[in-house]
Amino acid sequence: MRNPLSERIVGIKPSGIRKFFDVVSEMPDAISLGIGEPDFDTPWHIRDEGIYSLEKGRTFYTSNSGLKELKVEICNYLCRRFDLEYDYQKEVIVTVGGSEAIDIALRAMIDPRDEVIIPQPSFVAYEPCAILANAVPVLLSLKAENEFRLTAQELEDAITEKTKVLILPFPNNPTGAIMERADLEAVAKVVLKHDLFVISDEIYAELSYKGKHVSIAQIPGMRERTVLINGFSKAYAMTGWRLGYTCAPADITEQMLKIHQFAIMCAPTTSQYAAVEALKNGDDDVAQMREQYNQRRRYLVYSFKQMGLPCFEPYGAFYIFPCIKEFGMSSEEFATRFLEEEKVAAVPGTAFGDCGEGFLRISYAQSMENLKIAVSRLEQFIGRLRAEQKQ
Repeated sequence: MRNPLSERIVGIKPSGIRKFFDVVSEMPDAISLGIGEPDFDTPWHIRDEGIYSLEKGRTFYTSNSGLKELKVEICNYLCRRFDLEYDYQKEVIVTVGGSEAIDIALRAMIDPRDEVIIPQPSFVAYEPCAILANAVPVLLSLKAENEFRLTAQELEDAITEKTKVLILPFPNNPTGAIMERADLEAVAKVVLKHDLFVISDEIYAELSYKGKHVSIAQIPGMRERTVLINGFSKAYAMTGWRLGYTCAPADITEQMLKIHQFAIMCAPTTSQYAAVEALKNGDDDVAQMREQYNQRRRYLVYSFKQMGLPCFEPYGAFYIFPCIKEFGMSSEEFATRFLEEEKVAAVPGTAFGDCGEGFLRISYAQSMENLKIAVSRLEQFIGRLRAEQKQ
């Protein structure tokens, strides 16, 4: 019998996050700091709009690219928040989460053997999606001493004659790093010099704690060569609604829409009606959740400093990325022992690329009560490890 499986698919590693998530779900009294999901419920007025759409029988397909009302509100939001203007008819697609947006953007832009630069540590889906698009992933290791920002020189050094696309994952999962305007301007010069294109994943744009988020599409010359990806899961606590969007020049959007048409048809109708309400009336909800995340972020930065655990201060998303190299074990070993001995799940840095070795991703999308318990357990754990090293 012939092998029914694709060698390319078999060669893709499963997500390194799920292993720990699956274990902790079976462990009584365990605290999970591993999953990148808001601990807040979707605000009631957003849920109500979804419920109302069902009561009204709005269960039909929408336009392939999404509800007109939602696309208009997406454009209004981007103009209001980031001074970006898009044509809702030709430059916007509503997708099934940000993950679909990444997939269709790569497949629409890549020819076989084109190179895609992927800064790491970063979201686990970028490299597999690049491989599925027949691209050659070029993994660029970001450095802790640069606060895990992408520098213009690092980008310059990674470019070859086959480079076509740069994935720009900021605010960053797993590090919490951000790129400020000056950083983006320097990167944009390199992108323009080499005639590259950018897929800018801005799903955490609203979770920025050091001034207002800046999109690379705002930098002169970059809007026409950028696919901006965003969505509703993180800022509005709408993970299960599975809704994202892309904004890009019309010629790129037209090709992405073909893939979306044939693979998906359209995003969930109920979710789209709820998202209209989120964009129209959800600013206060976002601000309240962001403030609570910020309190947790500051608490963890302070706590790690007190226990002597090296960690740069993250200013985006809801993750913190402490260094655990002093303990002389791999990130996988550290995370496994921490879970087994203290019943706290965190994700090894290597789940986000080999350069994440020696680090741990901790999500603070958890209640302050649970964070305090987890910090206490972590302090006990590393205290034992330090005692073991002295023996």
